[in-house]
Amino acid sequence: QVQLVESGGGLMQAGDSLRLSCAASGRTLSIYAMAWFRQAPGTEREFVAAITWSGGITYYADSVKGRFTISRDNAKNTMYLEMSSLKLDDTAVYYCGIEPSFRVSWYGSVSTYDYWGQGTQVTVSS
Repeated sequence: QVQLVESGGGLMQAGDSLRLSCAASGRTLSIYAMAWFRQAPGTEREFVAAITWSGGITYYADSVKGRFTISRDNAKNTMYLEMSSLKLDDTAVYYCGIEPSFRVSWYGSVSTYDYWGQGTQVTVSS
């Protein structure tokens, strides 16, 4: 069983910065890439950013490019999302997912990832 635990969410003001963390653990842990998705009430889960575990190649949704930075600490099996210039539209539950091995499917697709955490709430107010 693989466990993912997101943390760092909270109530923020527009323009603030926040760092989310996702810690992965498990007896058998295979990571090709990890990604952040978010889901606001009444919306579908939306891709935010992804990073390959070995090479550190990053991908970003256009909506967060230039504001968010994804990173990982391989030794800690932890992924981070540094969020800057937060906007009201960033309000969502943020989930991390694991792509255990390379897949042909698009990195921005929910179906690419096999494991998910419970999410952490980020609320941005004015």
